[in-house]
Amino acid sequence: MTGKDAEILQKHSVVIAGHQTSITLENIFWWELKASAKSQKISISTLITDIDNKRRPETNLSSACRIYILRKLQNRCTTSA
Repeated sequence: MTGKDAEILQKHSVVIAGHQTSITLENIFWWELKASAKSQKISISTLITDIDNKRRPETNLSSACRIYILRKLQNRCTTSA
């Protein structure tokens, strides 16, 4: 999925450390999180729990997920150059 659908903001239910919660992300970030979890052979909940554990207290979880994706893409560009 690409195009206009990528920009749609959606709420996603996830389990973090055994607790149900939700995060709101644009589809493109959600798709990248899912792809990252798949490439690491872990569940999306495990990936988001890891992101949650590493984020700064003043950073909300949705922002932390976007930052994770941005850094991952930056690393790909750096290693490709």
